[in-house]
Amino acid sequence: MEPLAAPALKGSGPRAKVLAVLLSMLLCTLMLFLLQLKFLKPKINSFYAFEVKDAKGRTVSLEKFRGKEVTLVVNVASDCQLTDKNYLALKELYKDFGPFHFSVLAFPCNQFGDSEPRSSQEIESFARQNYGVTFPIFHKIKILGSEAEPAFKFLVDSSKREPRWNFWKYLVNPEGQVVKYFRPEEPVEAIKPDIVELIRQIIVKKKEDL
Repeated sequence: MEPLAAPALKGSGPRAKVLAVLLSMLLCTLMLFLLQLKFLKPKINSFYAFEVKDAKGRTVSLEKFRGKEVTLVVNVASDCQLTDKNYLALKELYKDFGPFHFSVLAFPCNQFGDSEPRSSQEIESFARQNYGVTFPIFHKIKILGSEAEPAFKFLVDSSKREPRWNFWKYLVNPEGQVVKYFRPEEPVEAIKPDIVELIRQIIVKKKEDL
């Protein structure tokens, strides 16, 4: 005689398979959600949210500039036909508007004509000794391609303007957004009015907050 439980077991087979499929789908959905939490980072909307390296390789948070300064971010090079003119112009800008409401942030790069072969510390010494600059000079980086420095890539993506040569300049407001970009050959006089306006906004806001 067949056991009475046998028909019940046979009938429960399809239901068990359906339940197993549903559990598998639930587990897959949960795993996908956890992967998204792990790998999907919130979109960064400020240049000052990044960390970079200084000329000595130490980590520097750009957060210290947020809300306090206007910055002009530049990809610099030592052995370029534009080096003298641009370093002197940058020094003039920093002298006129820095260091409390404005700063130049220099990022050496060797991707244009191999015009920056020196090490980061040698670049810093070169700029200080030959041009007397006192603004920050950071670690040598790449600004093009898959190995581009994330902070600089943010500037390129925000402005939709990729540097085509050395001394490309990005003007960044106190909130960390790119306001304007300037080509290497543009004179200092073309940059000053925009810097003045942004500094004026900082001063007005400080007065309003008092």
